Amino acid sequence: MPVRAFVCLECAVGKARQVATEVARIPGVRLSHAVTGVYDVITFIEVPDIQALGSAVLSRIQAVGGVLRTSTNVVVE
Repeated sequence: MPVRAFVCLECAVGKARQVATEVARIPGVRLSHAVTGVYDVITFIEVPDIQALGSAVLSRIQAVGGVLRTSTNVVVE
């Protein structure tokens, strides 16, 4: 069963749109949008397992220029 999660990103000032676009290109990312509110970008990702989720967040999403902090929320139902 695939692992699905919402990843909320805090970005450097003025970088939200650029970050959302770059994150959308990462394999497994289904949605990525610049938003208003506490976070600057909200992303939905679907990957084969929890290890793939960790790798995508730590190695790919957090490596995008302008990403300051992430919060990963795994879907449970």
